[in-house]
Amino acid sequence: MTTLLLTHSACRGHESGSGHPERPARLDAVLSALQAEDFAALERRKAPVAKLHQVARAHSAGYVRNVLDAVPDRGLAMLDSDTLLSPGSGEAALRAAGASVAAVDAVMAGEVDNAFCAVRPPGHHAEPDRPMGFCLFNNVAVAALHACERHGLERVAVVDFDVHHGNGTQARFRDDPRLFFASSHQMPLYPGSGAAEERGTGGTIVNRPLPPGTGSEAFRLVWSQGILPALRAFQPQLIVISAGFDAHRDDPLANLSLVADDYRWVTEEIAAVAADTAQGRLLSSLEGGYDLDALAASAAAHVRALMAQSKA
Repeated sequence: MTTLLLTHSACRGHESGSGHPERPARLDAVLSALQAEDFAALERRKAPVAKLHQVARAHSAGYVRNVLDAVPDRGLAMLDSDTLLSPGSGEAALRAAGASVAAVDAVMAGEVDNAFCAVRPPGHHAEPDRPMGFCLFNNVAVAALHACERHGLERVAVVDFDVHHGNGTQARFRDDPRLFFASSHQMPLYPGSGAAEERGTGGTIVNRPLPPGTGSEAFRLVWSQGILPALRAFQPQLIVISAGFDAHRDDPLANLSLVADDYRWVTEEIAAVAADTAQGRLLSSLEGGYDLDALAASAAAHVRALMAQSKA
């Protein structure tokens, strides 16, 4: 079997205005990197449009409708100071969420070993009733809840190595014992959440904030001694990765100092837990990453690690 790549050209249609860091060129950079010869074995599929009830597992139905109704016929509409809509945003957001649903279905059916959703807009800041931080619908939360409701899983984990804390995922997961969320992220930094004391109702939230300037050694230590043991103890039946690459040392929006090889390493470590607890079932969805060269190299390292797991 193999690694599945899910994407769609409609994800380029979400525009946030001139100079905005979350731009279509991000997706172009990732997909260009994945055209290299060593990615020839990827199975490539178009991301479907998510059904509204699938998105509404992670958000209220009213919120989903309000976001889609706010999509303008022309120009831009502002949801908050960072989060904007263009005429193509509705389809882009539904394709991004749909990619995560399709990835769950393909992995659960045994059609592929794992999957990477190269999509935008990102999702992990979107709370159940609030868009935030470039995010409209929480793609990884949609995936996790689809796995529970459609496939009957009792333990699903989301792990997040984006430089920003996944506040939206935490907000949706914190009171649901089926769901585990773990994050490493810079602190202080937007959105201001993610303190180590934030543990959720059942202790299934694990936050490991990192100070500005943190590099590879400390990042790997936090994962190997903090996040990965907690993830393994949860015994997930499926692992979903919020794959943000903005902790790279060249990223303009934060101050951590990772390199592309750190994303290879952490992906391999997460995949090892998936192999032990979840029959290898693993998928990821693109979150942040705003230096195009660093994003391309880091995403490529991540996908190579997924492909290596699929050959194991």
